[in-house]
Amino acid sequence: MFSAIPVPQPQWNERNMRYALCAFPLVGVVCALAFGVWGWAAAALDLPVLLRAAGFCLLPVWLTGGIHLDGYADTCDALASYGDRDKRLAILKDPHCGAFAVIRLCSWFVADLALCAALPLTTEAVGCMQLAFVLERALSGWAVAALPLAKHTGLAHTFAQAAPRRRARLVLTGEILLTLMVLVPLGGVSGWAMLAAALAALWRYAAVARRDFGGITGDLAGWFLQRCELWMLGALVAAQLLERYLA
Repeated sequence: MFSAIPVPQPQWNERNMRYALCAFPLVGVVCALAFGVWGWAAAALDLPVLLRAAGFCLLPVWLTGGIHLDGYADTCDALASYGDRDKRLAILKDPHCGAFAVIRLCSWFVADLALCAALPLTTEAVGCMQLAFVLERALSGWAVAALPLAKHTGLAHTFAQAAPRRRARLVLTGEILLTLMVLVPLGGVSGWAMLAAALAALWRYAAVARRDFGGITGDLAGWFLQRCELWMLGALVAAQLLERYLA
């Protein structure tokens, strides 16, 4: 559902969708493994920085099929319209890609590529970013189970309605805490910086969703995921650079 990896396709029903949100971080585990393997290969082969960064940048996109970037682009278009709530929701359903979506997508890729180029090839730095893929998806699933929905249709509504929301929140909270129990000791200052960035992205997500859309949608969930990933990567790189300069 949330990856481009060929897997057996189940017949979705209310029973097997109940805890689908709780499995969302598993897609992050796959992205994390690919990210780690590429980091190891880049170090072993001494690849040029730009080629290494391109791999880091593109692997998550290839593995997910760009589904979250699609939501990011649609949401950027809707926010840039400065229309009322109904107009923004209508733009989210529009299959066309507007100018602001293209601008924001290009900006996102430039920023991500630059930050990936600045990411040190150390166990600590690469490991922290691997955990970021899991954490952002646990937070995204938690938000779907906790925040109000903007409409009664769409992917977010389907998964939220199928799930026992209180139990899903508890399971996802446990997954978040387990991830943080590894991230913070591994990263130290970097881990705390990434946590702060993730919480800031989550707060911004909730605020924008309520104010501009009346709740969350699947597109907004993709918008959050891409921003959270970029913000955590930025926090990681900034913390690593700061530690290096202060050493």
